[in-house]
Amino acid sequence: MEMSTTEGVRTEGRFGLPGGGDGDRHGDQVPEMPDVPDDVREAARRAPGKWLPVVDPAWSGEGDPPDWARLGWWRSDEAGEVAEWRDNPEYAPSPAALGWPEPADPVDAAVQPAVTGWGPAEEVPRALARTRAVFRAPGGGPATAVAPDDVTPVVPVFTSSHHLEQAGRLSFETLELGEIPDRLPEGHVVYLNPTGTVSMTVETAELRAAVAEAAAEAGETAAVP
Repeated sequence: MEMSTTEGVRTEGRFGLPGGGDGDRHGDQVPEMPDVPDDVREAARRAPGKWLPVVDPAWSGEGDPPDWARLGWWRSDEAGEVAEWRDNPEYAPSPAALGWPEPADPVDAAVQPAVTGWGPAEEVPRALARTRAVFRAPGGGPATAVAPDDVTPVVPVFTSSHHLEQAGRLSFETLELGEIPDRLPEGHVVYLNPTGTVSMTVETAELRAAVAEAAAEAGETAAVP
């Protein structure tokens, strides 16, 4: 019996588990095998005695998918029948596999893969190149809050009207990315879209680096005849 290195079977099952089964393991017990999709049965018939990887539908890279993009493996026996399902403990579900809605804006599109491990976190501050909205505090500065860890002081920043409207009808102002770092109270960080499916904090240093990068790119564009 050998581990197959083929691209694998792609499935649309909820949370990436074939046929909607849960695939959980309970102690040392062998888990009940999930329902077997027809395409898996066909793949098993074509490749008897193999382990067939199941790949998250969001994976679109070339070559063999990394371990974190594989939900698990089906095993075909020597007769080409599906005999076993094995979960992959290293699997990191994509935003789509988690059932998250489509991103509401470019920042949301960067945050979702960043928090699931499907994209670099560095793309989030880079996506903050357009005007953003923050709530006003009674004193005129940005409204502050505490992150879900109950420790980190934050300034909620909303990157689209969709996220802003979800927070309610409150007074707000829009700021350019370059204005945000200097408007943050000392010790606070940006908390992106707390009303969204997934949120993320961004350090002030990362914001300043994104501002500098955007300014440099704008200068290069202006210099092109």
